[in-house]
Amino acid sequence: MMLFKKYHAFALSIVWAQIACSSRFEDQKILSQSLRQTEFCSSGCLPVANSTKSFWIDSPNANPLATEGSGGTLTTDADVCIIGSGMTGVSTAHHLSELLERSSAPPLKAVIFEARDFCSGATGRNGGHLTPRAFLEFTTYAELYGEEEAMKSLTVEHHTASGIVDIIESHNLTVDLDLVEGGHITLFFTEESEREARMDYAAADAAGADLNDVEWMTQEQVSSKFGARYPGVKVPAHNLWPLKFVTGMYNITKLNSSKLSLHLHTRTPVTSMSPLESDPRDSLSRRWKLTTPRGSTSCTYVVHATNAYASHLLPQMRGDQGIVPTRGQIVAIRANASAEELTKASWSAEPGTEYWFPRPVNRTTEHPLVILGGGRHLTGPKRERYVTDDSALNPVISRALREYLPDVFPGKFDPDQEPEMEWSGIMGYTATGDPFVGPLGDGYGGQYVAAGFHGHGMPRAFACGEAVAQMIMSNLSGETWSPPDWLPRRYLTWEKT
Repeated sequence: MMLFKKYHAFALSIVWAQIACSSRFEDQKILSQSLRQTEFCSSGCLPVANSTKSFWIDSPNANPLATEGSGGTLTTDADVCIIGSGMTGVSTAHHLSELLERSSAPPLKAVIFEARDFCSGATGRNGGHLTPRAFLEFTTYAELYGEEEAMKSLTVEHHTASGIVDIIESHNLTVDLDLVEGGHITLFFTEESEREARMDYAAADAAGADLNDVEWMTQEQVSSKFGARYPGVKVPAHNLWPLKFVTGMYNITKLNSSKLSLHLHTRTPVTSMSPLESDPRDSLSRRWKLTTPRGSTSCTYVVHATNAYASHLLPQMRGDQGIVPTRGQIVAIRANASAEELTKASWSAEPGTEYWFPRPVNRTTEHPLVILGGGRHLTGPKRERYVTDDSALNPVISRALREYLPDVFPGKFDPDQEPEMEWSGIMGYTATGDPFVGPLGDGYGGQYVAAGFHGHGMPRAFACGEAVAQMIMSNLSGETWSPPDWLPRRYLTWEKT
């Protein structure tokens, strides 16, 4: 989950290393066969039709908006067209609604297009963590971009987390959305990873970051309380049901707004777009035609909130310097210990790419379902880059995820326990690890993008949708938009080199 550090060879323990060594040849044969069957995409793709079943999406009654607007009459005219119904797209609509309510601007009509079912991309397939960065990677950001930008790397994530939690709590959705405040623990598998983390902590502290709630734990403390054999650090964090949050945010926006008429069309991919002749004297003159298999829609503003799939409509986002589709994989596996023993904390490990947390239960004596993702580093140098097929699983990762938790927490997970669900999803990776946020520039008047969250969208996408909504409102009113204090300038499209 960390962005820039050079990872050491993956080594949870001597046992893990022996397993990896003894099965290396077999894994390579499995991986080679898997890669031959996998869809790669370097020139822009739409999502595949038959994706794996995600716990978040495919649990009973989890997605009431799944096929909303997939039939009937297509919305053929709108002020704002948003492509993508995940966290970013719905956040953009939500913040447009809030900004309109506080302005003298006329009411607007917005429509959200989704290629598959509602929120079926990365937001509906992720790990469920809402962990804003506390200090990790601070020294790297400061060296690359300066201390002010490094501080904004923290601020944008805390702004996102507080915004999401505020919506949930103010609408009494804590129980419905399974919001849990359990903190997040990062384990250190090597002395160097802990040393680098302490350097990040010292630099962030010197810069003025609020680190009062950070708790360092020795190996003995972690072992005594949690059963893992590594030192760690705990920071404030939540976990939640991401799809249910986005569903709630959509319903709040649609039902409570008096100035934004919001529409949704699922199973309606935008396959192309073309310019229209517009009147420059009319700020709401229609500038773009979006074409779908069901017909076309004319709009003034277009927001690309498609993350890994942005390059389908935006050729400038293709290639290593754009947004690279990258497949991730997750299992939902039952623990062999009670919720009381596991606690409510979410987890990750450094170095490594794994992340996990126990789902909430009704009684602390129950054995919770644990959501665990990661393992891409075991697949070779490409690490699932340019893979867009989330209908398939990588068998090398499948095996690694099954073996992981029994080794980290001896006795608390059964090594023979099969996952109750396993799925994949496509993330949007970038060369810098940061998203593209802002207008698309010459030839794309009225078009904006917020995409490329590098597997770290939960604490960033919501705020980036807010920023794009602000840009649209400023453009509509003829005012100059000023970046908010919490947004890193390097995210902005005109700052990209």
